[in-house]
Amino acid sequence: MDRICNLVRNGTSHAVFVMAGPGIGKSAVTDAVTERLAGHLNVVRIHASSALSGVPFGVLTPYTGELTAEESVSPVAVLRSMWSYFEKLKAGNGSAVLLAVDDAHHLDEASAGVLAELISAGWATVLAAARPRPGLPQPLEQLWYDGLAERVDLRPLNREQIEEVLAHVLDGTVPAATVDAMWSASSGNPRILDALLHDSAEAGVLAKRNGIWILLGDLPADGPRLAAVVAKDHLRRGPEEQEALKLIALAGPVGRKVIEDISGAAVVRSLLDQQMIVETPGVPAELYLWNALFAGAIRNTVSVSRSLQLLEKVKAHQDPGLLQGEGRLRSVEWALECGLRVGDDELLAAAKVALLAYRNHSARSIAAKIRNPALIPLAQAVQARALYNEGSYQEAAALLDECWLPLAGDPQGPAALVLRVSAHQANGRLLADVAEDVERAIAQFGQDGSWQAELLHVLQLGAEANVQALGEEVDRIRKRGAAGSGGEPLRALAEALLAHALAAAGRPVQGLDAAMMAASELPPLEGSLFFFPEFVLGRLVSNYLAMGEWESAERELNGYAAGHGASAAIFDGSLNVLRGYSLLRQGRMERAYQVLLPAVEALRLNDPLQLYRFGTALGYYVAARLGDAEQARRLEQDHKDAFAGGPAHDLLAEAYVAAGAEYTARDGKGLAALQTLMTTPEAAARAGNLLEVLAMCWDLGDPSVIPMVQTVARGVEGRWAEALLTLATAWENADGDTLMATAASLEEAAFVNLAREAYARASTVLEQAGERRRSRQAVAQREKCDHELGERFREGRFIAAAPAVHLTRREQDIVELAVQGLTDREIAQRLMVSVRTVEGHLYRTYVKLGVRSRDELETALPK
Repeated sequence: MDRICNLVRNGTSHAVFVMAGPGIGKSAVTDAVTERLAGHLNVVRIHASSALSGVPFGVLTPYTGELTAEESVSPVAVLRSMWSYFEKLKAGNGSAVLLAVDDAHHLDEASAGVLAELISAGWATVLAAARPRPGLPQPLEQLWYDGLAERVDLRPLNREQIEEVLAHVLDGTVPAATVDAMWSASSGNPRILDALLHDSAEAGVLAKRNGIWILLGDLPADGPRLAAVVAKDHLRRGPEEQEALKLIALAGPVGRKVIEDISGAAVVRSLLDQQMIVETPGVPAELYLWNALFAGAIRNTVSVSRSLQLLEKVKAHQDPGLLQGEGRLRSVEWALECGLRVGDDELLAAAKVALLAYRNHSARSIAAKIRNPALIPLAQAVQARALYNEGSYQEAAALLDECWLPLAGDPQGPAALVLRVSAHQANGRLLADVAEDVERAIAQFGQDGSWQAELLHVLQLGAEANVQALGEEVDRIRKRGAAGSGGEPLRALAEALLAHALAAAGRPVQGLDAAMMAASELPPLEGSLFFFPEFVLGRLVSNYLAMGEWESAERELNGYAAGHGASAAIFDGSLNVLRGYSLLRQGRMERAYQVLLPAVEALRLNDPLQLYRFGTALGYYVAARLGDAEQARRLEQDHKDAFAGGPAHDLLAEAYVAAGAEYTARDGKGLAALQTLMTTPEAAARAGNLLEVLAMCWDLGDPSVIPMVQTVARGVEGRWAEALLTLATAWENADGDTLMATAASLEEAAFVNLAREAYARASTVLEQAGERRRSRQAVAQREKCDHELGERFREGRFIAAAPAVHLTRREQDIVELAVQGLTDREIAQRLMVSVRTVEGHLYRTYVKLGVRSRDELETALPK
């Protein structure tokens, strides 16, 4: 906006064209510019519209009222009348004229020609807002080509800009999931974003929990702010366009030919030009509205009787056999909204489509209408999975109790049984209890329960992390091949559970092979009632982390997020626990904290992979380590209140809670609890987990575990165990040169947190040997590691010297620009952040450096 104001005020251009798609904010920008310049210029407004686009000089009528009927169609007479009007304005205060034109793409050619003459003659400066499609009328467009006008293109907000807006508007932490949801739902449109923020907050969907803004449900399409946006858009359109938009909103995606047959090809082309609708490639081409929530808001404006009339129109031109996917689902939803009867087969097909798209409410409501006894069990299973997605585990379990046995012979039978087990476990029931229920039911009805028994046996072995028994079971399943009972679901589960057990046992390289085998079973399971892809992904990532392959783990998580956008709201908390765990293992504690806190809040609402207890343990550990006592206390209590998670996580969860307690109290009790855990049979059977517990003890200042670290690490696969063994060996040798070389190699291998410890140990050894210069070099290298890890401070007992003042990367960027003499606003523009963000970072920097103003910054900066 500042740029546009400068262009208009400085007279460097007699015309500025602000171009943007619908709702991007061009009108708001031009209004803000005219408001700011109203005290310096005489502002004259022109509002073009589609209704006047066919009337020559129609928009100029308010300024040509003194002309006769014959003169009112003469370009020369209209131009003179405009000049006379401007001269009267100038005579009043001597200020120049600013002609503000809204929706200039609707200007008729005659009016556009007059405005072009005004601009060329310098009688007024024109500020025009228009859409790129269909664009400005030719006379105005020519001025830009001739260099007589400036063009400013406004783009939809990108994700970073959405994040900045939310950070500015909302007081608290806005996690990535909330940003992504707002960005996706708004399509980067400022008007839609503003409406969503107000409507979702007023509806209680966007809520602040423990300082974190999370979404408690689907964003509303029926809020008053969004309705007002839709109403305003409709008022600017002719009846033909309004009708077409309603048809597409109600039926979309719908065949282009269907809408052209009803509304006309010209209307469709116009809406495409205005970017109000989008055309999908393919045959037949389909149309849908540019924004799903906008479409929902339009549907809410249509009465049931009118909707039924429009439905009959569409049916008359639509071939039902061509409907697929989303179009088929929407067709069923629309019919139900109008009170029409839909066949059970069609209802079940639509419910499955809704479930795959994670439109849980729609899946539940459609499946609940099925009355055919033969289809009811599968319909109940669909409802149960939708309830599970929403975190309603008790209701899901109740439905699955009814339908799992009738589905025994259905291809979805194994998935329904595993989902039933998961739902009951989410409610706190033990696997053994659920297995007993299954056995009793099978015996009661006299069914062959061989595959059910095998599946439950595999799940029990996985819960126990029994590597040997699981390995033997998986070997039998592999040898049996595709002809065996249970099919792909059993094979995928068995391989994934073996992968996790192998990682815990310190054999993650072998575990990775098993996880890959599990992943190879996934294609036939697409559309399953159970979340096999996410189940396997968790095990795959766990093995990468156990190996110390941080980048590979992140690649898998990012790859899933990129390809499974619909499930993001359901599994985001679970995936972010894995991300936070990865960052924690790398020593990036502050970043881990930023990821884990929102993840725990998300899992509090919905915990499909049952990671809440593990996530609270990690969050408590990181909060305690970073000295956030209040959050640590809360997370510790959350962990105590949580249902037990999967037994495979129990050892590590207990270990991180014990370590967190030691960081909090520093009384030796947490360390003693860790040492007790190390001696349990569970720890002895899980060398990978044991090594992680030993590393926690070492990090807490217990050097007595170093020999045990060396012993256990030699039997654990992967780069992380190898790096820990290298550090332990160099630590014991206590040679400065060796430690420095070890630290450098660890840093190069991306084990920066281990390198930091090696540099710290080297600085102590070198200082004791009288090599003070090299000791200081080691301290500098250790501080470099701190900087790379992004830590505010380090609380380790092995640090040889107090760390220098540490500024985050963002603080460094802002301070550097401040030292150069830039103002807060200039810094904000340069870094594309808010002024408030700059002020906050500078304040925290002053506190860290012990200064009171930016004048003292340069001398106080660490050298």
